[in-house]
Amino acid sequence: MHDYRNLISFTQRAVQTRSFSNEEGAFAQLILNEMQALDFDEAFIDSTGNVVGRIGDGPMVIQFDSHTDTVQVHDPEDWTYGPFSGEIAEGYLWGRGSVDMKSALCASVYAAALARDRGDLEGKTVYVTGTVCEEYCDGENLKHLYEELSLRPDVCVICEPSDNKIVLGHKGKAQVRIKTHGVSAHGSAPEKGINAVYEMAEIISRVEALNHALFKAGEPHGTVVLSEITSVSASLNAVPSECGIYLDRRLAVGETLEQVAAEMDALIVGKLASWEVGTLYHTTWTGKSLVYEPMHDPWEIEVSHPLCQALIRSVEAVSGAAPEDFDFWDFGTNAITPVAMGIPCIGFGPGEYKLAHMVNERCAVSQIEEACEVYAGLIRAL
Repeated sequence: MHDYRNLISFTQRAVQTRSFSNEEGAFAQLILNEMQALDFDEAFIDSTGNVVGRIGDGPMVIQFDSHTDTVQVHDPEDWTYGPFSGEIAEGYLWGRGSVDMKSALCASVYAAALARDRGDLEGKTVYVTGTVCEEYCDGENLKHLYEELSLRPDVCVICEPSDNKIVLGHKGKAQVRIKTHGVSAHGSAPEKGINAVYEMAEIISRVEALNHALFKAGEPHGTVVLSEITSVSASLNAVPSECGIYLDRRLAVGETLEQVAAEMDALIVGKLASWEVGTLYHTTWTGKSLVYEPMHDPWEIEVSHPLCQALIRSVEAVSGAAPEDFDFWDFGTNAITPVAMGIPCIGFGPGEYKLAHMVNERCAVSQIEEACEVYAGLIRAL
């Protein structure tokens, strides 16, 4: 049995190192130091703030990607163990990022070194990446990384939490802003203006109706949610001249961005309104600007694909049993970038993803160890 004490200690230190989005610098340095201590052939932080480690120099390029950022903590007093304690209790590692997704990242770092030590890297190059700002700009980090390194992996493993089940894909995403346009007037004479909020009211009802229409009980289906509403007026005594809403539309396999565009057109028909992609702007901890266009088709890899078959063999070798079923994430990941490039992707990671972003986030220590072995076995199997 492999000795995982160093891996678990590293993962504890990872959780203890706060790394909210755009504040990942200290964690990046921690990962870099560990890669160097494990004698990676190359380890560095790129201009975007992503950590990159390489072992091997063979023609087949295998990437394991995890993000380094976590969501905020606003309720530390509600945690059984402190959100940055890295406490191990009841068989779990507790703390923010333990599930999403520091345990997987640390497991992949050690898996690459383990595969090398076992002599399984002949003809292969393994990249382990810890990428920034995924919580806001999934996939944008890898665009910059691939471009800067002139890198195109042959396969990519997305190490997001999956309870150590093989994940075959995830939903697509379209984030959209809708604006209604009114005419300002004094509050004492509203008939002289056009109230942009009233223009938006029916559109909001249409959004709710669209979500009901997308629902399919017991089947994969798309969703749409109104996540923000704003208005603009000259003062609290004026008719609003503009109203805006932000929509988060998730796409099931079989739905397309063209379909979403038609839905948005239908939402605003007959109204003084327009819609646009909900572009987001962020600056990474190194000062790099990210411009994120959140419009992505869903993706799915076939079980028969060689990457999936290799992962199945690894899971069976580690657990002693072939996987009985597979999962499909209902959230987005960094996979959107390699998938768009035609790079085969698959998902696998420790932790129950329903515990991500929650109070008392925690990951089973046994799953961290198992994930390390599965990742190392996948390198061998490819």
